[in-house]
Amino acid sequence: MAVVDFGQIRRSEHLPARIAAEIGREISEGRIEPGQKLPTEHLLAKTFGVSRSVVREAIAQLRNEGLVETRQGVGAFATEIERRQSIRIEQSDLSDRDSFRSLFQLRMALEVEAAALAAIHHTSEDLAKLDEALTQMTGAEKWTEQGIIADLAFHRLVAAATRNEYFLQFISFIAERTHLTINAARATAILEEIVEITIAEHVAIRDAIATCNPAKAKEAMRIHLEGAASRLNLKVEML
Repeated sequence: MAVVDFGQIRRSEHLPARIAAEIGREISEGRIEPGQKLPTEHLLAKTFGVSRSVVREAIAQLRNEGLVETRQGVGAFATEIERRQSIRIEQSDLSDRDSFRSLFQLRMALEVEAAALAAIHHTSEDLAKLDEALTQMTGAEKWTEQGIIADLAFHRLVAAATRNEYFLQFISFIAERTHLTINAARATAILEEIVEITIAEHVAIRDAIATCNPAKAKEAMRIHLEGAASRLNLKVEML
C-alpha cells in the first residue's frame, strides 16, 4: 500500500471546510464581533465564488463548532463569547500522523458506542434513511464526491438513531475531518477496490443495527473504522 502524504490532506481539504475556516478566523480574531450577524448566504456565496449550498455546509460546520448560531428566518450570527462551547480541530493539525491517529481513536470511542445505541433505539424511519444513504453510496456516483457525502451522511444517521443529541453533535463535528481521510484513502489505493470494501462495511453496519443486536453493531462499526485506519497506514489501539 502506498504511503499516505498527510500534508496532501491539508492541501486538498474540502471546499466548505476552507470557507468555514476563513469565516472562523474572522470571528476568532474579532473582525466579526460576538453577536454580529454574518453576511447573507447570497453575499457569502458571491464573495467566495461558490454556490449557496457550499456556504450552508460551511455555516453548519461553524454551528457544530459553536462559533455560529442560526435563527430561523433571520440568519446566522457569531455566538456571544460567554455562550461559546467551541471545540476546534484545525485543518493544519491534520497534516500530522499522530493527530490523525488521535482523531481515529476519538471516532472509535464515539462511533462504536453509537452503533450499539442505534441498534437499540432505531426506528423504521432511521433504517429507511440508512438505506437511502447506502443507495447513494452504491449508485452511479459512488466513485465521486457524492459518494463521499453519502458515506458521511450514513455516519450522521447512525448517530441520529442513538436518540442521544450529544452523539449526533460530536459525530457531526468530526465528519468534516473524516471527509479528508476518505479522500486520502482513495488517493492511495485502487479506487474500485477500496470503494467496494467500504460499501460492504457499511452494509454490515446497517444490517447489524437492523437486527437490534448492539454487540454485532459494535463489532461491525469497529471493523469498519479499523479498516479505514489501516487504509491510511494507521494502527489504532483500542481496548
